[in-house]
Amino acid sequence: MNQTTPSHRSAPVPHGLPMERDAGPFAPPRRITQLRETRPVSPMVFPDGHEGWLVTGYDAVRQMMADTRFSSRQDLGVLHVPYEIPGMPVPTEPSPQVPGLFITMDPPDHSRLRRRLTGAFTVRRMRMLEERIMEITERQLDELARLAPPVDLVKAFALPVPSLVICELLGVPYADRETFQVNSAKFLVKDQALDEKMAAYGAMTSYLAELVTRKRAEPGEDILSDLARQEDLTIEELTGAAFLLLLAGHETTANMLGLGTFALLEHPEQLAELRADPDLIPDAVEELLRYLSVADIFYRYATEDIALGGETIPAGSTVVVSLLAANHDPRRFDDPGTLDIHRKARGLLSFGHGVHQCLGQQLARIEMRAGFAGLLRRFPTLRLAIPADEVKLKTDMNIYGAHELPVTWTEAAR
Repeated sequence: MNQTTPSHRSAPVPHGLPMERDAGPFAPPRRITQLRETRPVSPMVFPDGHEGWLVTGYDAVRQMMADTRFSSRQDLGVLHVPYEIPGMPVPTEPSPQVPGLFITMDPPDHSRLRRRLTGAFTVRRMRMLEERIMEITERQLDELARLAPPVDLVKAFALPVPSLVICELLGVPYADRETFQVNSAKFLVKDQALDEKMAAYGAMTSYLAELVTRKRAEPGEDILSDLARQEDLTIEELTGAAFLLLLAGHETTANMLGLGTFALLEHPEQLAELRADPDLIPDAVEELLRYLSVADIFYRYATEDIALGGETIPAGSTVVVSLLAANHDPRRFDDPGTLDIHRKARGLLSFGHGVHQCLGQQLARIEMRAGFAGLLRRFPTLRLAIPADEVKLKTDMNIYGAHELPVTWTEAAR
């Protein structure tokens, strides 16, 4: 692969995915931004030598995610990872398909499983749940108010709220959350040794297999029971779907609540406006989703030669997409590096696009609206308890956020 082409002399081909957050805690890495401006569909050399592609421009990302010729399956070709994983040998075979893990499937298999869940996540059903979500949020705010600051907001609020909600929705005993969260964190660490990653995954799926087996025998009033009643779904498929829903249902929203609070505290004028006018919260949530894009990196596999953004992506290429870069593309969003709670951030790609667009996006929005509104109302003097540059960020994780967010306040509102 040539390092440059005549039309792209200013865009050297990256070797591995640029990941260092060197433009600040909320912006894409500088090299990603430079690539997006000069070559939004760029070749990239993977650590194992594979010559794949990195897509960073908004239009190209949207087009790619809507095109099912870019497959989500991991069993069509060798899975090439754009960063080093300790102990991971260079793959020579495709990964086997995991039953029920519909995020790694294409239609019609993807459609069959997703259709079973669509009814559980309708906008109408989510709105019916809104009152319950607000109750859970208020109860957690009561718990937070009882603590003596400084307090880690991630541990005391950002993680418990979505965990309580998703556990209740799916019918997972909340008492089991700690074990699950420890294992999910290990599974999501980018450079976690492969054997530890697989051990964490094995522990989670063994637990969930037992749970869905019990639900098939004695179903309750929850989403996993609804799925378990469908006899044509195997226990393996139920386990895979449960794993995906539980992981996605608490990790993404928890990181948005934690990192979103950090972002607001770093933008005091925006924070003051939100406190003064809670009606701004829905647009603020959309803007935070765009600005932070905590679930950033996704993969596709080119099943044939495909034209994209003025380039031809050859069949067999692994294609990496950055939703954060796309959501910060000035060709789509004016002044994208600025957090603006008045922005109408329509068309944001934070929940993906196409057939794999996030199933739980309405649930996530409701949780974030309730979480941010409650936090600002109950803690009018909330502020960071440490310097901003000391906040430990999840640069090591597949879903971005803050590991801890120490905060303090002078008095909580009752």
